[in-house]
Amino acid sequence: MRLSRRTMLGLMAGGTAVGTAAVVSGCSFAGGAFDGPRDEVGQVPLTTPLAIPPLAPSEMDDDGVRTFALTARPGSREFLPGTTTATMGYDGDYLGPTLRAKRGEQVRVRARNELDAETTVHFHGMHLPAIMDGGPHQRIPPGGERTPTWAIRQHAATLWYHPHPHGATEGQVTAGLAGLFILDDDEEAALDLPRDYGVDDVPVIVQDMLLGDDGASRRENGRFVGTLGNTLIVNGIYGPYLDVTTQRVRLRILNASGARIYGFEMSDGRDLVQIASDGGLLAAPHATRQVVLSPAERAEVIVELQPGETVVLRSEPYEFDDGPGGMIGRDDRFDVLELRAAATLTPSPAVPAALAAVEKLRVEDVTQERSMEFSGTSINGQDMDMGRIDEVVTIGATEIWNVRNDNGSLPHNVHVHDVQFQVLTIDGAAPPPPLAGWKDTVLLLPEVEYRLIMRFTDYADPAVPYMYHCHLLWHEDQGMMGQFVVVEPGQEPIPPTDDGAHAHH
Repeated sequence: MRLSRRTMLGLMAGGTAVGTAAVVSGCSFAGGAFDGPRDEVGQVPLTTPLAIPPLAPSEMDDDGVRTFALTARPGSREFLPGTTTATMGYDGDYLGPTLRAKRGEQVRVRARNELDAETTVHFHGMHLPAIMDGGPHQRIPPGGERTPTWAIRQHAATLWYHPHPHGATEGQVTAGLAGLFILDDDEEAALDLPRDYGVDDVPVIVQDMLLGDDGASRRENGRFVGTLGNTLIVNGIYGPYLDVTTQRVRLRILNASGARIYGFEMSDGRDLVQIASDGGLLAAPHATRQVVLSPAERAEVIVELQPGETVVLRSEPYEFDDGPGGMIGRDDRFDVLELRAAATLTPSPAVPAALAAVEKLRVEDVTQERSMEFSGTSINGQDMDMGRIDEVVTIGATEIWNVRNDNGSLPHNVHVHDVQFQVLTIDGAAPPPPLAGWKDTVLLLPEVEYRLIMRFTDYADPAVPYMYHCHLLWHEDQGMMGQFVVVEPGQEPIPPTDDGAHAHH
Protein backbone atom coordinates (compact mmCIF):
# COMPACT_ATOMS: atom_id res chain seq x y z
CA MET A 1 0.00 0.00 0.00
CA ARG A 2 1.42 3.39 -1.01
CA LEU A 3 -0.18 6.38 0.64
CA SER A 4 -0.94 9.54 -1.28
CA ARG A 5 0.43 12.83 0.02
CA ARG A 6 -3.11 13.87 1.02
CA THR A 7 -3.61 10.67 3.01
CA MET A 8 -0.17 11.03 4.61
CA LEU A 9 -0.95 14.59 5.71
CA GLY A 10 -4.22 13.33 7.14
CA LEU A 11 -2.40 10.70 9.16
CA MET A 12 0.05 13.28 10.46
CA ALA A 13 -2.88 15.39 11.60
CA GLY A 14 -4.57 12.43 13.27
CA GLY A 15 -7.01 11.83 10.43
CA THR A 16 -8.73 8.65 9.34
CA ALA A 17 -6.53 5.68 8.60
CA VAL A 18 -6.39 3.77 5.39
CA GLY A 19 -6.79 0.00 5.47
CA THR A 20 -8.05 -2.43 8.05
CA ALA A 21 -7.24 -1.67 11.68
CA ALA A 22 -5.26 -4.16 13.68
CA VAL A 23 -6.67 -4.72 17.17
CA VAL A 24 -4.29 -6.95 19.08
CA SER A 25 -3.81 -7.36 22.84
CA GLY A 26 -4.71 -3.80 23.76
CA CYS A 27 -2.70 -2.17 20.97
CA SER A 28 -5.41 -0.82 18.73
CA PHE A 29 -6.02 1.72 16.04
CA ALA A 30 -9.45 2.67 14.81
CA GLY A 31 -10.70 5.74 13.00
CA GLY A 32 -7.41 7.61 13.43
CA ALA A 33 -7.36 7.49 17.25
CA PHE A 34 -4.65 5.40 18.90
CA ASP A 35 -5.07 4.06 22.39
CA GLY A 36 -2.99 5.54 25.18
CA PRO A 37 0.61 4.76 26.03
CA ARG A 38 1.52 1.15 26.76
CA ASP A 39 2.98 0.48 30.22
CA GLU A 40 4.39 -3.04 30.39
CA VAL A 41 6.77 -2.38 33.30
CA GLY A 42 6.33 -5.13 35.87
CA GLN A 43 3.80 -6.94 33.69
CA VAL A 44 6.13 -9.51 32.13
CA PRO A 45 7.95 -12.02 34.39
CA LEU A 46 11.67 -11.73 33.65
CA THR A 47 12.33 -15.41 34.19
CA THR A 48 14.02 -16.72 31.03
CA PRO A 49 17.83 -16.70 30.72
CA LEU A 50 19.04 -14.33 28.01
CA ALA A 51 20.22 -16.26 24.95
CA ILE A 52 23.65 -15.21 23.68
CA PRO A 53 23.92 -15.39 19.87
CA PRO A 54 26.77 -17.81 19.12
CA LEU A 55 29.94 -16.56 17.48
CA ALA A 56 29.79 -17.61 13.84
CA PRO A 57 32.44 -20.16 12.90
CA SER A 58 34.86 -19.07 10.19
CA GLU A 59 37.64 -20.61 8.16
CA MET A 60 40.82 -19.05 6.79
CA ASP A 61 41.32 -20.11 3.20
CA ASP A 62 44.65 -20.48 1.43
CA ASP A 63 44.58 -16.80 0.43
CA GLY A 64 44.15 -15.65 4.02
CA VAL A 65 40.46 -14.75 3.64
CA ARG A 66 38.25 -15.31 6.68
CA THR A 67 35.12 -17.02 5.38
CA PHE A 68 31.72 -17.14 7.05
CA ALA A 69 28.54 -18.87 5.90
CA LEU A 70 25.00 -17.61 6.49
CA THR A 71 21.75 -19.21 5.39
CA ALA A 72 18.45 -17.32 5.61
CA ARG A 73 15.62 -19.72 6.32
CA PRO A 74 12.04 -19.79 7.64
CA GLY A 75 11.36 -20.97 11.17
CA SER A 76 9.01 -20.77 14.12
CA ARG A 77 9.37 -20.00 17.81
CA GLU A 78 7.26 -20.00 20.96
CA PHE A 79 7.64 -16.44 22.25
CA LEU A 80 4.39 -16.46 24.22
CA PRO A 81 3.62 -19.64 26.20
CA GLY A 82 1.55 -22.14 24.27
CA THR A 83 1.64 -20.24 20.98
CA THR A 84 3.80 -20.46 17.86
CA THR A 85 5.02 -17.51 15.83
CA ALA A 86 6.32 -17.84 12.27
CA THR A 87 9.84 -16.41 12.11
CA MET A 88 12.94 -16.12 9.94
CA GLY A 89 16.56 -16.55 10.93
CA TYR A 90 20.11 -17.07 9.75
CA ASP A 91 21.34 -20.61 10.45
CA GLY A 92 18.43 -21.02 12.87
CA ASP A 93 14.82 -20.10 13.48
CA TYR A 94 15.36 -16.50 14.67
CA LEU A 95 18.18 -13.92 14.43
CA GLY A 96 21.66 -15.06 13.41
CA PRO A 97 25.13 -15.72 14.80
CA THR A 98 27.56 -12.92 15.65
CA LEU A 99 30.19 -12.47 12.95
CA ARG A 100 33.54 -11.18 14.21
CA ALA A 101 36.59 -9.96 12.31
CA LYS A 102 39.58 -7.68 12.82
CA ARG A 103 40.67 -4.54 11.05
CA GLY A 104 43.01 -5.44 8.17
CA GLU A 105 41.48 -8.85 7.53
CA GLN A 106 39.90 -9.96 4.29
CA VAL A 107 36.45 -11.47 4.87
CA ARG A 108 34.04 -13.43 2.75
CA VAL A 109 30.41 -14.27 3.54
CA ARG A 110 28.69 -17.11 1.70
CA ALA A 111 25.08 -15.97 1.92
CA ARG A 112 22.42 -18.50 0.90
CA ASN A 113 18.67 -17.97 0.63
CA GLU A 114 16.34 -20.80 1.67
CA LEU A 115 13.31 -18.52 2.01
CA ASP A 116 10.43 -18.62 -0.45
CA ALA A 117 11.10 -14.95 -1.37
CA GLU A 118 14.14 -13.09 -2.58
CA THR A 119 16.31 -11.40 0.00
CA THR A 120 19.68 -9.67 0.40
CA VAL A 121 22.27 -9.52 3.19
CA HIS A 122 23.26 -5.92 3.89
CA PHE A 123 26.26 -5.24 6.14
CA HIS A 124 24.96 -2.21 7.98
CA GLY A 125 27.66 0.30 8.93
CA MET A 126 30.35 -1.49 6.93
CA HIS A 127 32.76 0.37 4.64
CA LEU A 128 32.98 -1.85 1.54
CA PRO A 129 32.54 -1.82 -2.25
CA ALA A 130 29.00 -1.08 -3.44
CA ILE A 131 28.69 -4.45 -5.20
CA MET A 132 29.41 -6.14 -1.83
CA ASP A 133 27.10 -3.91 0.23
CA GLY A 134 24.00 -6.11 0.07
CA GLY A 135 21.62 -3.33 -0.85
CA PRO A 136 18.43 -3.86 -2.88
CA HIS A 137 20.35 -4.44 -6.13
CA GLN A 138 22.31 -7.42 -4.75
CA ARG A 139 19.32 -9.72 -4.63
CA ILE A 140 19.50 -13.41 -3.75
CA PRO A 141 16.64 -15.44 -5.26
CA PRO A 142 15.14 -18.43 -3.43
CA GLY A 143 17.72 -21.21 -3.56
CA GLY A 144 20.41 -18.75 -4.63
CA GLU A 145 23.68 -17.60 -3.12
CA ARG A 146 25.97 -14.56 -3.13
CA THR A 147 29.53 -14.42 -1.84
CA PRO A 148 30.65 -10.84 -1.09
CA THR A 149 34.35 -10.43 -0.25
CA TRP A 150 36.04 -7.31 1.09
CA ALA A 151 38.75 -5.94 3.40
CA ILE A 152 37.96 -4.57 6.86
CA ARG A 153 39.09 -0.94 6.71
CA GLN A 154 37.49 0.73 9.73
CA HIS A 155 37.63 1.04 13.49
CA ALA A 156 36.45 -1.48 16.06
CA ALA A 157 32.68 -1.22 16.22
CA THR A 158 29.38 -3.00 16.75
CA LEU A 159 27.82 -3.31 13.29
CA TRP A 160 25.00 -5.57 12.16
CA TYR A 161 23.63 -7.39 9.13
CA HIS A 162 20.07 -7.68 7.86
CA PRO A 163 18.03 -7.99 4.63
CA HIS A 164 17.49 -5.04 2.30
CA PRO A 165 15.06 -6.19 -0.46
CA HIS A 166 13.30 -3.18 -1.95
CA GLY A 167 9.75 -2.94 -0.63
CA ALA A 168 10.03 -6.01 1.62
CA THR A 169 12.63 -5.14 4.27
CA GLU A 170 10.29 -4.50 7.20
CA GLY A 171 8.68 -7.94 7.11
CA GLN A 172 11.96 -9.86 6.90
CA VAL A 173 13.79 -7.90 9.61
CA THR A 174 10.81 -7.95 11.97
CA ALA A 175 10.50 -11.71 11.48
CA GLY A 176 14.04 -12.11 12.82
CA LEU A 177 16.58 -11.71 10.03
CA ALA A 178 19.28 -9.77 11.89
CA GLY A 179 22.61 -10.37 13.59
CA LEU A 180 25.65 -8.53 14.92
CA PHE A 181 28.95 -8.06 13.08
CA ILE A 182 31.61 -7.06 15.61
CA LEU A 183 34.85 -5.49 14.40
CA ASP A 184 38.02 -5.47 16.51
CA ASP A 185 41.20 -3.43 16.25
CA ASP A 186 44.41 -2.90 18.21
CA GLU A 187 43.35 0.47 19.65
CA GLU A 188 40.23 -0.97 21.30
CA ALA A 189 42.10 -4.12 22.38
CA ALA A 190 44.66 -2.01 24.28
CA LEU A 191 41.97 -0.60 26.59
CA ASP A 192 40.83 -2.13 29.88
CA LEU A 193 37.25 -2.78 28.78
CA PRO A 194 34.99 -5.79 29.34
CA ARG A 195 35.50 -8.07 26.33
CA ASP A 196 34.70 -11.65 27.35
CA TYR A 197 31.92 -12.31 24.83
CA GLY A 198 28.75 -13.57 26.46
CA VAL A 199 30.11 -13.04 29.99
CA ASP A 200 30.89 -9.36 30.54
CA ASP A 201 30.54 -8.28 26.88
CA VAL A 202 26.96 -9.04 25.94
CA PRO A 203 24.91 -8.39 22.78
CA VAL A 204 21.42 -6.99 23.41
CA ILE A 205 19.38 -7.14 20.19
CA VAL A 206 16.01 -5.52 20.86
CA GLN A 207 12.98 -6.06 18.63
CA ASP A 208 9.27 -5.55 19.15
CA MET A 209 6.63 -7.76 17.55
CA LEU A 210 2.87 -7.24 17.32
CA LEU A 211 1.59 -10.65 18.44
CA GLY A 212 -1.99 -11.79 18.72
CA ASP A 213 -3.29 -14.12 21.40
CA ASP A 214 -2.62 -16.97 18.96
CA GLY A 215 1.04 -15.95 18.67
CA ALA A 216 0.66 -14.82 15.06
CA SER A 217 2.66 -11.75 14.05
CA ARG A 218 0.54 -8.86 12.77
CA ARG A 219 1.18 -5.70 10.76
CA GLU A 220 -0.47 -2.47 11.84
CA ASN A 221 -2.15 -0.24 9.24
CA GLY A 222 -2.49 3.51 9.60
CA ARG A 223 0.31 4.33 12.03
CA PHE A 224 2.67 6.82 10.41
CA VAL A 225 5.86 5.20 11.72
CA GLY A 226 4.81 1.67 10.78
CA THR A 227 4.05 -1.22 13.11
CA LEU A 228 4.70 -0.81 16.83
CA GLY A 229 4.79 -4.11 18.66
CA ASN A 230 3.14 -5.14 21.91
CA THR A 231 5.78 -7.78 22.74
CA LEU A 232 9.44 -7.03 23.40
CA ILE A 233 11.93 -9.69 22.30
CA VAL A 234 15.63 -9.51 23.30
CA ASN A 235 18.09 -11.86 21.60
CA GLY A 236 15.02 -13.92 20.69
CA ILE A 237 13.83 -14.17 24.31
CA TYR A 238 10.59 -12.87 25.85
CA GLY A 239 11.07 -11.79 29.48
CA PRO A 240 14.87 -12.26 29.72
CA TYR A 241 17.34 -11.96 32.56
CA LEU A 242 21.15 -12.05 32.58
CA ASP A 243 23.26 -13.54 35.35
CA VAL A 244 26.16 -11.12 35.87
CA THR A 245 29.38 -12.37 37.43
CA THR A 246 31.60 -9.29 37.02
CA GLN A 247 31.57 -5.85 38.60
CA ARG A 248 30.98 -4.19 35.24
CA VAL A 249 29.20 -5.49 32.18
CA ARG A 250 29.36 -4.12 28.64
CA LEU A 251 26.06 -4.18 26.74
CA ARG A 252 26.18 -3.85 22.96
CA ILE A 253 22.64 -2.59 22.35
CA LEU A 254 21.12 -2.75 18.87
CA ASN A 255 17.69 -1.35 18.09
CA ALA A 256 16.65 -3.92 15.47
CA SER A 257 12.99 -2.87 15.54
CA GLY A 258 11.20 -1.66 12.46
CA ALA A 259 9.76 1.53 13.92
CA ARG A 260 10.04 1.82 17.69
CA ILE A 261 12.41 4.34 19.29
CA TYR A 262 13.69 3.33 22.73
CA GLY A 263 14.79 5.40 25.71
CA PHE A 264 17.07 2.91 27.47
CA GLU A 265 17.71 3.54 31.17
CA MET A 266 18.17 1.64 34.41
CA SER A 267 15.21 1.03 36.72
CA ASP A 268 16.90 2.71 39.70
CA GLY A 269 18.12 5.74 37.74
CA ARG A 270 21.84 4.85 37.87
CA ASP A 271 23.99 6.03 35.01
CA LEU A 272 24.66 4.14 31.85
CA VAL A 273 28.24 4.85 30.76
CA GLN A 274 28.22 5.02 26.97
CA ILE A 275 31.57 4.16 25.42
CA ALA A 276 30.68 3.73 21.74
CA SER A 277 28.13 4.66 19.10
CA ASP A 278 27.39 3.16 15.67
CA GLY A 279 30.87 3.43 14.20
CA GLY A 280 33.06 2.77 17.22
CA LEU A 281 34.45 4.18 20.43
CA LEU A 282 33.71 7.70 21.61
CA ALA A 283 36.64 9.93 22.52
CA ALA A 284 35.71 9.62 26.19
CA PRO A 285 33.05 7.75 28.18
CA HIS A 286 29.76 9.58 28.68
CA ALA A 287 27.68 8.96 31.79
CA THR A 288 23.99 9.49 31.14
CA ARG A 289 20.63 8.52 32.59
CA GLN A 290 19.11 7.61 29.22
CA VAL A 291 20.34 6.42 25.82
CA VAL A 292 17.86 7.03 23.00
CA LEU A 293 18.18 4.76 19.95
CA SER A 294 16.07 4.91 16.82
CA PRO A 295 15.83 1.88 14.51
CA ALA A 296 19.29 0.59 13.42
CA GLU A 297 21.27 2.71 15.91
CA ARG A 298 23.71 1.03 18.29
CA ALA A 299 25.29 2.01 21.57
CA GLU A 300 27.83 0.26 23.76
CA VAL A 301 27.21 0.99 27.44
CA ILE A 302 28.83 -0.18 30.66
CA VAL A 303 26.74 -0.87 33.75
CA GLU A 304 28.33 -1.18 37.19
CA LEU A 305 26.73 -3.60 39.67
CA GLN A 306 26.99 -4.42 43.37
CA PRO A 307 27.11 -8.01 44.63
CA GLY A 308 23.72 -9.62 44.98
CA GLU A 309 21.65 -6.80 43.53
CA THR A 310 19.03 -6.90 40.77
CA VAL A 311 18.34 -4.03 38.39
CA VAL A 312 16.34 -3.80 35.16
CA LEU A 313 17.26 -2.18 31.85
CA ARG A 314 14.06 -0.49 30.68
CA SER A 315 12.72 1.59 27.85
CA GLU A 316 11.17 4.75 29.27
CA PRO A 317 9.55 7.83 27.66
CA TYR A 318 12.05 9.99 25.82
CA GLU A 319 11.94 13.63 24.81
CA PHE A 320 10.71 14.18 21.29
CA ASP A 321 9.27 17.70 21.18
CA ASP A 322 5.50 17.64 21.65
CA GLY A 323 4.53 15.02 19.09
CA PRO A 324 1.63 12.58 19.41
CA GLY A 325 3.07 9.90 21.69
CA GLY A 326 0.37 7.39 20.89
CA MET A 327 1.26 7.62 17.21
CA ILE A 328 4.99 7.07 17.70
CA GLY A 329 5.12 5.12 20.98
CA ARG A 330 7.17 7.81 22.69
CA ASP A 331 5.46 7.38 26.07
CA ASP A 332 5.45 3.56 26.11
CA ARG A 333 7.33 1.73 28.90
CA PHE A 334 8.88 -1.74 28.72
CA ASP A 335 11.15 -3.91 30.82
CA VAL A 336 14.00 -4.92 28.49
CA LEU A 337 16.44 -7.05 30.50
CA GLU A 338 16.93 -7.87 34.17
CA LEU A 339 20.53 -7.92 35.40
CA ARG A 340 21.08 -10.29 38.34
CA ALA A 341 24.42 -9.80 40.08
CA ALA A 342 26.04 -12.80 41.72
CA ALA A 343 26.74 -12.75 45.45
CA THR A 344 30.43 -12.36 44.63
CA LEU A 345 31.54 -10.39 41.58
CA THR A 346 34.88 -10.56 39.79
CA PRO A 347 36.46 -7.08 39.98
CA SER A 348 36.50 -5.07 36.73
CA PRO A 349 38.93 -2.26 35.85
CA ALA A 350 37.54 1.27 35.98
CA VAL A 351 36.34 2.61 32.64
CA PRO A 352 39.27 4.42 31.00
CA ALA A 353 39.02 8.22 31.05
CA ALA A 354 40.08 8.36 27.40
CA LEU A 355 38.90 5.86 24.80
CA ALA A 356 39.77 6.63 21.18
CA ALA A 357 41.34 9.34 19.09
CA VAL A 358 38.32 10.31 17.00
CA GLU A 359 39.65 12.06 13.91
CA LYS A 360 37.54 15.14 13.30
CA LEU A 361 36.64 15.64 9.65
CA ARG A 362 37.47 19.21 8.61
CA VAL A 363 34.96 21.65 7.19
CA GLU A 364 37.77 23.31 5.22
CA ASP A 365 38.20 20.05 3.26
CA VAL A 366 34.56 20.03 2.10
CA THR A 367 34.08 20.29 -1.66
CA GLN A 368 30.33 19.63 -1.89
CA GLU A 369 27.23 20.32 0.21
CA ARG A 370 23.90 18.59 -0.39
CA SER A 371 20.47 19.27 1.08
CA MET A 372 17.89 16.59 1.79
CA GLU A 373 14.37 17.06 3.07
CA PHE A 374 12.63 14.06 4.63
CA SER A 375 8.87 14.51 4.36
CA GLY A 376 6.01 12.01 4.24
CA THR A 377 7.74 8.94 2.83
CA SER A 378 9.82 10.82 0.25
CA ILE A 379 13.23 12.49 0.14
CA ASN A 380 13.32 15.83 -1.68
CA GLY A 381 9.84 15.02 -2.98
CA GLN A 382 10.94 11.84 -4.77
CA ASP A 383 10.27 8.18 -4.11
CA MET A 384 12.93 5.53 -4.63
CA ASP A 385 13.61 4.54 -8.24
CA MET A 386 15.95 1.55 -8.65
CA GLY A 387 17.07 2.89 -12.04
CA ARG A 388 17.77 6.49 -10.99
CA ILE A 389 20.99 7.87 -9.51
CA ASP A 390 20.14 10.72 -7.15
CA GLU A 391 23.61 11.89 -6.13
CA VAL A 392 27.09 11.53 -7.64
CA VAL A 393 30.09 11.67 -5.30
CA THR A 394 33.76 11.91 -6.33
CA ILE A 395 36.15 9.46 -4.67
CA GLY A 396 38.21 11.11 -1.95
CA ALA A 397 35.71 13.93 -1.42
CA THR A 398 34.66 15.27 1.97
CA GLU A 399 31.04 16.42 1.87
CA ILE A 400 28.40 17.96 4.12
CA TRP A 401 24.85 16.67 3.88
CA ASN A 402 22.25 19.01 5.35
CA VAL A 403 19.35 16.77 6.36
CA ARG A 404 16.02 18.01 7.69
CA ASN A 405 12.90 16.20 8.92
CA ASP A 406 10.04 18.32 7.61
CA ASN A 407 7.26 16.26 9.21
CA GLY A 408 5.79 18.40 11.95
CA SER A 409 6.21 16.43 15.17
CA LEU A 410 6.75 12.95 13.71
CA PRO A 411 10.03 11.04 13.45
CA HIS A 412 12.40 9.97 10.73
CA ASN A 413 16.02 8.95 10.86
CA VAL A 414 18.70 8.77 8.20
CA HIS A 415 21.17 5.98 7.39
CA VAL A 416 23.96 6.38 4.83
CA HIS A 417 25.60 3.28 3.36
CA ASP A 418 29.40 2.93 2.91
CA VAL A 419 30.54 5.68 5.29
CA GLN A 420 30.59 6.51 8.95
CA PHE A 421 29.75 10.20 9.26
CA GLN A 422 30.06 12.82 11.99
CA VAL A 423 27.33 15.17 13.18
CA LEU A 424 28.72 18.69 12.76
CA THR A 425 25.78 20.63 14.17
CA ILE A 426 22.15 20.20 15.15
CA ASP A 427 20.30 23.42 14.34
CA GLY A 428 23.62 25.20 14.57
CA ALA A 429 24.63 23.77 17.95
CA ALA A 430 27.39 21.26 18.62
CA PRO A 431 26.13 17.68 19.00
CA PRO A 432 25.83 16.13 22.48
CA PRO A 433 28.56 13.63 23.45
CA PRO A 434 26.67 10.47 22.27
CA LEU A 435 26.48 12.00 18.77
CA ALA A 436 30.04 13.33 18.71
CA GLY A 437 31.64 10.09 17.49
CA TRP A 438 31.23 8.03 14.33
CA LYS A 439 27.64 7.42 13.22
CA ASP A 440 25.91 5.76 10.28
CA THR A 441 22.34 6.35 11.45
CA VAL A 442 20.90 9.30 13.35
CA LEU A 443 17.45 10.20 14.64
CA LEU A 444 16.02 13.28 12.93
CA LEU A 445 14.07 15.44 15.34
CA PRO A 446 11.22 17.32 13.61
CA GLU A 447 11.95 20.68 11.97
CA VAL A 448 15.63 20.47 12.92
CA GLU A 449 18.59 20.63 10.50
CA TYR A 450 21.41 18.12 10.92
CA ARG A 451 24.72 18.93 9.23
CA LEU A 452 26.51 15.63 8.60
CA ILE A 453 30.12 15.54 7.40
CA MET A 454 31.49 12.45 5.67
CA ARG A 455 34.47 11.38 3.57
CA PHE A 456 34.28 8.90 0.68
CA THR A 457 37.41 6.78 0.31
CA ASP A 458 38.67 3.54 -1.23
CA TYR A 459 35.77 2.42 -3.42
CA ALA A 460 34.45 3.90 -6.66
CA ASP A 461 31.98 2.26 -9.03
CA PRO A 462 29.96 4.34 -11.52
CA ALA A 463 27.46 1.54 -12.11
CA VAL A 464 26.51 0.21 -8.67
CA PRO A 465 24.91 2.55 -6.15
CA TYR A 466 24.89 2.83 -2.39
CA MET A 467 21.71 3.83 -0.55
CA TYR A 468 20.69 6.57 1.87
CA HIS A 469 17.30 6.29 3.48
CA CYS A 470 15.05 6.47 6.51
CA HIS A 471 15.54 3.34 8.64
CA LEU A 472 11.99 3.31 9.93
CA LEU A 473 11.45 0.26 7.77
CA TRP A 474 7.90 0.93 6.62
CA HIS A 475 9.12 4.31 5.35
CA GLU A 476 12.02 2.62 3.56
CA ASP A 477 9.67 0.09 1.96
CA GLN A 478 7.37 2.90 0.84
CA GLY A 479 10.25 4.49 -1.10
CA MET A 480 11.94 6.87 1.37
CA MET A 481 15.32 6.09 -0.11
CA GLY A 482 17.79 7.52 -2.58
CA GLN A 483 20.85 6.20 -4.42
CA PHE A 484 24.35 7.59 -4.84
CA VAL A 485 27.38 6.38 -6.74
CA VAL A 486 31.02 7.12 -6.02
CA VAL A 487 33.04 7.83 -9.18
CA GLU A 488 36.60 8.62 -10.18
CA PRO A 489 37.25 12.27 -11.16
CA GLY A 490 35.67 12.96 -14.54
CA GLN A 491 33.84 9.65 -14.61
CA GLU A 492 30.17 9.64 -15.54
CA PRO A 493 27.64 7.56 -13.59
CA ILE A 494 26.00 4.60 -15.30
CA PRO A 495 22.30 4.19 -14.44
CA PRO A 496 21.93 0.82 -12.72
CA THR A 497 20.01 -1.99 -14.28
CA ASP A 498 17.13 -3.31 -12.19
CA ASP A 499 19.32 -6.04 -10.67
CA GLY A 500 22.42 -3.85 -10.34
CA ALA A 501 24.53 -6.48 -12.11
CA HIS A 502 26.82 -5.13 -14.81
CA ALA A 503 29.18 -6.99 -17.08
CA HIS A 504 32.34 -5.70 -15.39
CA HIS A 505 31.28 -7.38 -12.15
